[in-house]
Amino acid sequence: MRSISIFGATGSIGESTFDLIMRGGGPEAYRTVALTGARNIPRLAQMARALNAELAVTAHEDCLPALRDALAGSGIECAAGANAIAEAADRPADWVMSAIVGAAGLVPGLRALRHGGTLALANKESLVTAGPLLLATAARYGATLLPVDSEHSAVFQALVGEDKSAVERVIITASGGPFRSFTMEQMQSITPAQAMKHPNWSMGQRISIDSASMFNKALELIETREFFGFDPDQIEVITHPQSIIHALVGFCDGGIMAHLGPADMRHAIGFALHWPHRGDVPVERLDLARLASLEFEAPDPVRFPALRLARDVMAMRGLSGAAFNAAKEIALDGFIAGDLSFLGMAEVVETTLSQLSRQNSLQIDATTLEDVLNMDHLARETAADAVKSWQQGR
Repeated sequence: MRSISIFGATGSIGESTFDLIMRGGGPEAYRTVALTGARNIPRLAQMARALNAELAVTAHEDCLPALRDALAGSGIECAAGANAIAEAADRPADWVMSAIVGAAGLVPGLRALRHGGTLALANKESLVTAGPLLLATAARYGATLLPVDSEHSAVFQALVGEDKSAVERVIITASGGPFRSFTMEQMQSITPAQAMKHPNWSMGQRISIDSASMFNKALELIETREFFGFDPDQIEVITHPQSIIHALVGFCDGGIMAHLGPADMRHAIGFALHWPHRGDVPVERLDLARLASLEFEAPDPVRFPALRLARDVMAMRGLSGAAFNAAKEIALDGFIAGDLSFLGMAEVVETTLSQLSRQNSLQIDATTLEDVLNMDHLARETAADAVKSWQQGR
């Protein structure tokens, strides 16, 4: 029986993973080692019972009593806190879903790779902050790393059986989010509630806002560079409002291979779950006649400066990815709290990168976890100061 763990089980990716696991036989087909979540304790407990998990972990220690009550009599072990999540990753599993949002997903992902199994990576921040370290760890322990972002899964699938040296360009698509046609004046007053309303995808609060600002696409640009090793000038972004084509790969003979699919993360998750085979996945089948046409346009770097900042990061490398992500997370916190405007998020990230670059703090290669975590801490402090300066300058 195949063993699995789901990190970030109660988020949107975790829910889709749970759905596929249950449809695939649940506890009769899979042995669930560990499930982790945040504050949605009733749902975490419900999932753990349904899968007969060995361990359930909440990220918040104050939620542990509620989790224990919810799982009383089940025989399922309970734990709480960041250390408990990391220790859950120390328990061997054949297949691990890494769906914790943000830099918090890095440590459990690294630990899970040490068992030599498969890590399905939905936590893009792991590659952005510590790409070389993550890939080296996978290689050292003979583990398989599979992308779960729809764009990177699409690129991965388009490259199966192909010679990477024949690749001329990689194009990842962006929906453009809810503000694709907004003017700069309109963007000045965007609220978190507006930014959460994605036109195509059903996602959590933070990733929905990241998508609206194109910071999510910025992370995916860096992720493409780190995962596949293509040069930055080979990687492009195109706005595609329908979110039907997830990525395209162009070859030296002029041909382009496109991956099409519905806006449903279960496709990419299912591909990673069944790899190296293809399994039945309960997603909508595309009706091309009904779609009729697909639209494309160049993204606007003025209204969405996150893409420009991502290219700066790809050029700098070193620890710049860790700094970029940490600053982005602090800026996002500020926007959600009402301390920062929508456009102010990019200002804070750019200020943070500029300050750290002048201090020569970004040039160190991300070869150790300690280096990455130290930069994460430094960048968060710098970004927090930038948020305060932004407020004072209003």
